[in-house]
Amino acid sequence: MFEADVPFEDIEKAIAALLEKYEGANFSFSIVQTAGGFQFLTKPAYQASISILLKQKSRKRLSTSALETLSIIAYKQPITKGEIEQIRGVNCDYAVQKLLEKQLVEISGKSEAIGRPVLYATTDKFMDYFGINSLKNLPVPKDIKTQDNEIGLPEEKYRIEDEFDESFEDKNEDKGNSSEESLQ
Repeated sequence: MFEADVPFEDIEKAIAALLEKYEGANFSFSIVQTAGGFQFLTKPAYQASISILLKQKSRKRLSTSALETLSIIAYKQPITKGEIEQIRGVNCDYAVQKLLEKQLVEISGKSEAIGRPVLYATTDKFMDYFGINSLKNLPVPKDIKTQDNEIGLPEEKYRIEDEFDESFEDKNEDKGNSSEESLQ
């Protein structure tokens, strides 16, 4: 970074003045703090009109494998491709390549491990893409409820498990009877 001759307080005052100025109804955009900096973004009320006018190119969604790979990199960075593959259990060459092309991850150095594999980390574009200011804003596992990740209602789950157990016991009893009969 560089040092400025302008006092930090003056910079904060200027940013506050700009934030206040662009919040008014006269502007179709506002200043939003993101990825450790500030950006001019379209206000929600004007988004449709401006996107039609500019024929904005929509962002392509990330595939499931790319999203899984990206989340591993975000939480474990810096991390090697081998470590990612060990966690996912599948090859991740294609997903990492696509994330590099989209500039959501970058090569952050080389590991001290044997062979000196490349280390991957997220970029500022990653934080901007997901609208976070810091990696500290990523959800922690305790924020993710188990019940949100389960299919069906809890009572259905237990009913299905009970039916399976009963069916399994019935089949075992049938097998037990036939083997006893063959012994006699």
